[in-house]
Amino acid sequence: MNPIATSVIVLACVFGGALAGLFLRIRLPDKHLQDESKEIVKLGIGVVATMAALVLGLLVSSAKVSFDRTSNEVTLGAAKIVQLNHALAQYGDETKEIRGALRRYVEAVADALTSGEKSRLMQFRTSAPKTKADDVEVAIRALVPRSEAQRELRSLALTLMQDWSANRSLLWLQQHSSVSTLLLVVVVAWFALIFLAFGLLSPRNGTVVATLFLCALAVSGALFLILEMDEPLEGVIRISDGPTRNALSTFAID
Repeated sequence: MNPIATSVIVLACVFGGALAGLFLRIRLPDKHLQDESKEIVKLGIGVVATMAALVLGLLVSSAKVSFDRTSNEVTLGAAKIVQLNHALAQYGDETKEIRGALRRYVEAVADALTSGEKSRLMQFRTSAPKTKADDVEVAIRALVPRSEAQRELRSLALTLMQDWSANRSLLWLQQHSSVSTLLLVVVVAWFALIFLAFGLLSPRNGTVVATLFLCALAVSGALFLILEMDEPLEGVIRISDGPTRNALSTFAID
């Protein structure tokens, strides 16, 4: 779901509830707005507000787990790249072209992470650029060790390359929404009900309308942040490309 479009819809629903409450206030007979009635409304809205706060906390926790998981996967992948580059460098000059191809691929990944564009990120799932990781693995397998040390380094490099490929696949497979649409609809409905009660119990003037709008804006902003964190590779709030850039800095090819 699109975070911006969703947050705009949430703002319309929540603030619409407040305006509906203000409209009902002047339409309802006075007997419906007596002190006893107001107390019951306040108690009922207190219950709904408590449930909304609990569910909102659940959505925040779910989005935060998704964000941290992706960030950890990217950091782990960067660590594998550093180890792989080090092993290839120790192997000898024969790996110079392999390291160059690896560096170009990692640079493409880092640029895609920085851009946050879905189309650029998708190409690493489906299509593959010329310097794709599979070609690097094939080149490593084609190495002919001349000593026991090179044989061990080649084996280590293959293991690291396979681990990184598995890490990359896991990263893409985990890119699905952790925020339930039904849960989001329910919590928005609860907030609309809460704001309807606010409007019902408030006098009708500019200050009240402005306050209710700003509060509705805060609610929609909170849900916007949740949805943005739930898509850590895209949008405004994205994971840092720092680990990948730092891994690139370890490449020192003459």
